[in-house]
Amino acid sequence: MPEASARIVIFGDVIDDVVVVPSAAMRPDTDTPSAIRFRAGGSAANTAAWLGHLGADIDFIGRVGADDHARHTALLTDLGTRAHLVADPVLPTGTIVIIVDGQHRSMLTERGANAALYPTAVTDDMLTGARVLHFSGYSLFGDPGGHGIAALITRARALGVEVSIDPGSAGFLADFGPRAFLDAIRGTSIIFPNLEEGRQLTGQHDPWLITTQLARTFPVVVLTLGDGGVIVARGGQHPTRVAAVDLEVVDPTGAGDAFAAGFLANWVVTGDPMLAAAAGSQVAAKAVTEMGGRPLR
Repeated sequence: MPEASARIVIFGDVIDDVVVVPSAAMRPDTDTPSAIRFRAGGSAANTAAWLGHLGADIDFIGRVGADDHARHTALLTDLGTRAHLVADPVLPTGTIVIIVDGQHRSMLTERGANAALYPTAVTDDMLTGARVLHFSGYSLFGDPGGHGIAALITRARALGVEVSIDPGSAGFLADFGPRAFLDAIRGTSIIFPNLEEGRQLTGQHDPWLITTQLARTFPVVVLTLGDGGVIVARGGQHPTRVAAVDLEVVDPTGAGDAFAAGFLANWVVTGDPMLAAAAGSQVAAKAVTEMGGRPLR
């Protein structure tokens, strides 16, 4: 078990995923044979689950429908995560229907109880003694103006806790506004955008220019490129590419969440973003060989 100083706190969404992998191109107004699986998900919860699976010291804060509280608590606990879930008396657990097409996905999303999860759910007692606070952009998209998240980052930093964020969704990011997003997450130490999110945040198209521009704001930038690996920038150093691990993709759902888990589990021990990126790539490679966004034990 890692030392107390390596403890990671994660705040964010819990989802019930319906993962659909059609056997051929979808045909309108008729049936398309498909593999369909029901999986627990949510970007933040997936990262917490992978961290627990990796043996990290992890606390997770989330919100689910009251009827699902025991089930989701048990699922996270079984993977080694200390789950602090609020049972919403009215809203259902969030749900996403994920339609997989090779390395691409289309997602139909109902945020459910996640929309009522507020940054104040992360207490100072929970943050005290932690090394990192991690959350996904989905939590910010439910925080009008981003004031709650900004206050949470300020509290974390005042307690000596580093902050990392996965922007989460290029679509929601565009709706929220890239400039407002960047203003709200000021003080974040590590950011994990994918290529489309990086383009939204910077207005740049080229991955190297995206990473370089974001590195002027964030001490550690990790731009994920799917099977193209990741580009890592630290401080004033030149960006460096870390290759992806080449495995057959069954379902890319949660690959970025798994990468963030592998990265953070390594980074809290080594403090080296290059080593952490290589570790993250190993975990992401394992994630894409299974349906769903979490480890299957």
